[in-house]
Amino acid sequence: MTHQAADYDIDRFAVLRERMVEEQLRRRGIHDPRVIQAMLEIPRHEFVDASHRDLAYCDMPLSIGFGQTISQPFTVAFMCQEAQIKPEDKVLEVGTGSGYGACVLGKLAREVHTVERIPELAKQAERRIRKLGFSNVHVHLANGSLGYAAEAPYDAIIVTASAAKLPEPYADQLASGGRIIIPIGSHYDQSLYRFTRRNGKELFVEDLGGFLFVPLIGEKGWQERTDESQLRPGR
Repeated sequence: MTHQAADYDIDRFAVLRERMVEEQLRRRGIHDPRVIQAMLEIPRHEFVDASHRDLAYCDMPLSIGFGQTISQPFTVAFMCQEAQIKPEDKVLEVGTGSGYGACVLGKLAREVHTVERIPELAKQAERRIRKLGFSNVHVHLANGSLGYAAEAPYDAIIVTASAAKLPEPYADQLASGGRIIIPIGSHYDQSLYRFTRRNGKELFVEDLGGFLFVPLIGEKGWQERTDESQLRPGR
């Protein structure tokens, strides 16, 4: 690719990101200026297969293989906004996937730990995150349904796969005043919830509306399913 062609692609994707923010995010209620800025800066096209690059800024999830998807931009922005992340926060992300959400979080928080159960996805995400220069985002290959106790407590925990109920390890690993964002429900009927730790122990629960995510697989989630064609996208 010539320098001229590369510059054209950079400009084209920057325009598409701006359009994504205006048409998909602001119009649908994303108002946190830090989230908006992060979504403008992170190149989503770098996190999808080359064959999907022209769709990278469309309002849809895209396959990343292994029965997983990269979430539509609105979902990523909404979860980050509702997690109310501050610059000094330490964040746990469950379900690294492509690494896109982790990089958005890396723009918002002091430190991000992201957990992925599929080795190939973890390796790919690690490469992308390092390529973009994030030193505050750390990828761990682990069972995400158990959280990641080694770095707890966390000011925010964002779970990008659905569970039947809130896994106990997340509550155990949450700091006072911390927030958990997680989809809960059956495989095909879920709502996104925010759990906020108040008074040191109590969890205040809010229903943020319907979303659809792939299942949280693991000891504190769903049992692994062999027919990946049954998994509907959402992450």
